[in-house]
Amino acid sequence: MDNSSGVGVLDKAATVLGALEAGPATLAQLVGATGLARPTAHRLAVALEHHRLVSRDMQGRFVLGPRLGELASAAGEDRLLAAAGPVLGALRDHTNESAQLFRRQGDMRICVAAAERPVGLRDSIPVGATLSMLAGSAAQVLLAWEEPDRLHRGLQGAAFTATALSGVRRRGWAQSVAEREPGVASVSAPVRGPSGRVVAAVSISGPIERLSRQPGRLHAATVVAGANKLTEVLRRHHAMQQQQQQQQNV
Repeated sequence: MDNSSGVGVLDKAATVLGALEAGPATLAQLVGATGLARPTAHRLAVALEHHRLVSRDMQGRFVLGPRLGELASAAGEDRLLAAAGPVLGALRDHTNESAQLFRRQGDMRICVAAAERPVGLRDSIPVGATLSMLAGSAAQVLLAWEEPDRLHRGLQGAAFTATALSGVRRRGWAQSVAEREPGVASVSAPVRGPSGRVVAAVSISGPIERLSRQPGRLHAATVVAGANKLTEVLRRHHAMQQQQQQQQNV
């Protein structure tokens, strides 16, 4: 079968990525696996590294990069959003506070799903709202498990510290009190993709008067349970896709 798309540079880049699917490769191994000229293989691998589609391991070998995982989780987002509605609704009903699902996009986080508290004083974050990654419990969760260099960059100008994020990793959830907005408290927990990478944060938020200055003590267990449900949905969806792929390959 002809794998040529007619766009030479893309075909070669796809060949490099395909070769790395088998595992880490030195430049010499990449040349051997792809049949590309050494300067071409090097130029493409470095260009793909710039876009985080390729990375390097501790030995300096080329490996598939983190951007591929991010794109894969974005492709599974429809499944995540479909499952988020009922989970956020149950979370709102259980805690009597507004519930949200956030995804990171560059230096910001976006509310991709929400279940509003119907009456009374509430923290209203509409779907599509873009919030800072520098404050709030969801920002803490979305940053806490990042690679060290991205985590370090993300802390610059943040309302929370590296020590606080270490606590988030240890507990498995985050809380904030008047960090993003005066008078507002929140609790968040991570949603993980099939690879274990954090792909989203489930949150509840509301006035400090109701949530107290220790909102995690009141609601962390419930928020973590909700986030874990969505993690399980993504894991099952991925397993089902793999099974279908295997059946197609038989």
